[in-house]
Amino acid sequence: MDRATSVSPEYARFLYGLVGGPWHWTGRLTWPRHRWEAELSVFGTEFLVLYRQGVPAGYVHLQPLPGEDGTHVEIRYFGLVEDAIGKGLGGPLLEHGIAAAWSLPERFDLPGITRVWVHTCTLDGPNALANYQARGLVVCGTEIERKDVAAQAPGSWTSTGGPDGT
Repeated sequence: MDRATSVSPEYARFLYGLVGGPWHWTGRLTWPRHRWEAELSVFGTEFLVLYRQGVPAGYVHLQPLPGEDGTHVEIRYFGLVEDAIGKGLGGPLLEHGIAAAWSLPERFDLPGITRVWVHTCTLDGPNALANYQARGLVVCGTEIERKDVAAQAPGSWTSTGGPDGT
């Protein structure tokens, strides 16, 4: 697993599409480069990229946010590429990401971490919530939001810039 603190917008978008394409992660695919740059320039932002056989198998995107009681760290994105799912990698990757979130002040000049959190939804992988809970994260609230999505997720190919179709 590699830790990266200066991820390019192109690579961040690639990871987002590669992991999220099968799960309807489409919101950021149309972001212009400057918006990715702003997202990635938040002080203390870190990516943990899991590699298998030299290629990305999953990643965790951590982003610290100021809180009234110290620093909160959002796990902005977490997931595995399709062919890594079901191989016992998700739990260890998430554990590593949570530990990295709590230890951000060891690597950055940040106030102590008081909260690590993640959003999830019914469009995430079917094991996402159970994985979060098995790693000690607890549900703090729920919201109901109706969102129109395509009948089929775009998939990694299209989400990483491949042309539509076969």
